[in-house]
Amino acid sequence: MGVFSKSMLRIILLVILSLLFIPASSHLESDEDGYISALISNEGLDFAKDLLINKSVSSMIPLQVPDIDKYVKIPVIGKVHVALSNITIYSVDISSSFVQTGESGIVLVVSVATANLSMNWSYSYRTWLVPVPISDQGSAFVEVQGMAVGVDVALNYQEGTLTLSLLDCGCNVEDVSIKLDGGASWLYQVVVDAFQQKIVTSVENAVSKKIRGGMIKLDSLLQSLPRQIRVNSIAALNVTFTSSPVLSDSSVELEINGLITGADEILVSRHYHKGSHHSVSHKGSMKMFEFSLDETVFESASLLYFNANYLHWTVDEMPEQSLLNTAGWRYIVPQLYEQYPDENMDFNISVTSPPIIRIGGHDINTTIYTDLIIDVLHSDEVVPVACISLVINASGSAEIAGNNLAGSIRLVDFTASLKWSNIGPLHLHLIQSVMSTILETAFLPYVNLHLGRGLPVPLPGGYALQNAEIVFVDSRVVICSDVTNTEQTDLKELPTQLYQHVVYS
Repeated sequence: MGVFSKSMLRIILLVILSLLFIPASSHLESDEDGYISALISNEGLDFAKDLLINKSVSSMIPLQVPDIDKYVKIPVIGKVHVALSNITIYSVDISSSFVQTGESGIVLVVSVATANLSMNWSYSYRTWLVPVPISDQGSAFVEVQGMAVGVDVALNYQEGTLTLSLLDCGCNVEDVSIKLDGGASWLYQVVVDAFQQKIVTSVENAVSKKIRGGMIKLDSLLQSLPRQIRVNSIAALNVTFTSSPVLSDSSVELEINGLITGADEILVSRHYHKGSHHSVSHKGSMKMFEFSLDETVFESASLLYFNANYLHWTVDEMPEQSLLNTAGWRYIVPQLYEQYPDENMDFNISVTSPPIIRIGGHDINTTIYTDLIIDVLHSDEVVPVACISLVINASGSAEIAGNNLAGSIRLVDFTASLKWSNIGPLHLHLIQSVMSTILETAFLPYVNLHLGRGLPVPLPGGYALQNAEIVFVDSRVVICSDVTNTEQTDLKELPTQLYQHVVYS
């Protein structure tokens, strides 16, 4: 059941950040359906907005601003060359921000912020009274007040990937407060009069340039996302996008293909039936995120593992150990004991067709067609003596275990029929109880051991589900949850983390 790898969690971080910039008017689509979707509510967008802003600020600081210099005339002194150098924004404090839908995209605005700069100042001049140059230098600190930053971008679908285009960006500074350490008495007013507006303009230009560069890098990352994520040696998750994100007044939805394919298989379009898709309503406040997995995802995994010959088991240990010796069958199948007295046995269970998975309104229903071959271990040889076909109907449940979607199944009922026998006719009404014991004490515990490990919910590293709920609706498993930060994640390391354990088409 390990459908997602850890890499998927890191990829979703980039996707969630990108969802802040989704176009309202773009409706480009591929000819494929998306079977895994992520729906983000307004609460989730606010969470992602704060995440993006915090990580962007931490990756931006310190920000270098170009040097400024100018010749100014000072009464009595004359012409003075004043220079400001090593101008560095070393901190930014954001008081207010919001994300808003625009006509062509989404606008992210930092409406109230302050920044702190450090810089060095120097001046030099000559006078007719003193033929040698007169100079001085020192440091200064600047508080940038009333800073606002806006970004307007669009995210579009293009052949299985997403492209990011910057529509507009800008930075506006209302005022700066300058504090000089040292210098002549006239220097402060000179710096304020001659350089205040230049400092404002330089800060605005430096921030805007940094944003434009960041958008180019983000676009490159989006287009470089892997099309497959390896699950294990035989399986991979198809993570190609199938359409442009869909924007509404209260949510944003992103769809990926989501089918399980062979790890080395070239991605091709496959046609599966997809159930209807509507967002889930919740009592009380809306959760941040809603992750939806169509039952087709599980069907594709079922088909892949069946074709890879993974769905077969040999039972040679079980609580009812007496059933693994012919002596335990002497009153159930007498001829078995007569031909092989006191011989050890095992049961070879093979699934004969891909399990059928149906998601109902309250649970997951599974039908499994299997052949159970009874083997006798005779003289160091495995001797198949009979084969019983079973049709197993099971009911599944799901729960959140940490950041994993875990599950289990329980036996509802089964039917048994004799497929072949090398020891004569069998009385199936007597064998029925034995089959039930094998299924309940050996087969199902083994399956539930693997289902209990669960599959990771696609979250970025350093974040965890909080107050999660699971809903079964419209042939889908839907996880509705808030998200909480568990550790610091460095946005600068994201490009490296994205490409661990991935497979490219």
